[in-house]
Amino acid sequence: MYFFRKKRLFVILIGFIILVGLIGLTLRDREELSTVEEFLQDTVGWLQNVVHIPVEFSTSLISNIEDMKNVYEENQVLKSRLGQYKNLLYEVQELKQDNEELRNVLDKTESITDYQPIQASVIARSPEPAFHQVKISKGKQHGVESNMAVITGNGMIGKVQSAAQFTSTVLLLSGFDRSNRISVDVAIEDKKNVSGFIVGFDEESESLLLELNTYDVKLDGGELVVSSGMGGVFPRSLEIGTIEEVTPDKYGLTQIAHVTPSANLSNSDHVIVVNRLALQPEDEITQEGEE
Repeated sequence: MYFFRKKRLFVILIGFIILVGLIGLTLRDREELSTVEEFLQDTVGWLQNVVHIPVEFSTSLISNIEDMKNVYEENQVLKSRLGQYKNLLYEVQELKQDNEELRNVLDKTESITDYQPIQASVIARSPEPAFHQVKISKGKQHGVESNMAVITGNGMIGKVQSAAQFTSTVLLLSGFDRSNRISVDVAIEDKKNVSGFIVGFDEESESLLLELNTYDVKLDGGELVVSSGMGGVFPRSLEIGTIEEVTPDKYGLTQIAHVTPSANLSNSDHVIVVNRLALQPEDEITQEGEE
């Protein structure tokens, strides 16, 4: 029993000496490797390569997915900001147009000295273009009455067709016909003004039809057309538009001029109702006394 125990210790000692020797041999700088070392190194290298390829592929795939996710998120953010920018740009354009309209209305209000201007806003438009109507935010309680002229800072757009207590319906110039005609003057430089009537609207050219009272007058185009004040319905000198061309009527008895409206008939948000009743002297005295 003792012999076998001693023999086992001897074998362990010899094995330990061999192991230390191998470790020392392995750690020593050598240019040549043993066959066993070469086999072990190649085997370990092959296993490392086999493991490295899928690991590298998985890492690259995960990295690409993460990059795609980041690109998608950045794209969503950019789309959101682009939408916000478009909305902001639209709001700025709307505010700019609104501001320009208000300035024109204010300038026109200050220039009307013989009539009482009633400022109003367009609150609704006719869903059917054939009706040629808009609704405004002022009515009888504000002094609005039927047949009062309605203008913008650029020119006349129509007349009050009907007035309720707090709102009114405006018939646009594009809806005028012979039953709603306007007496107008055509300003001709260095010549006597020519008169006529707005009797309709040409949908194709989007121009008012002016029937001239005389046939022999020659118009070159560009002449200003204003209300004449005849008939007592509309004040005089309200700008309506400019003449584009003149053609004879179908009977050859008179001339028809195509007039481009000065104001935007379909897209005005702020208007002025012109009270055709001038301030009476007693009203002026009363107002001065109140001041």
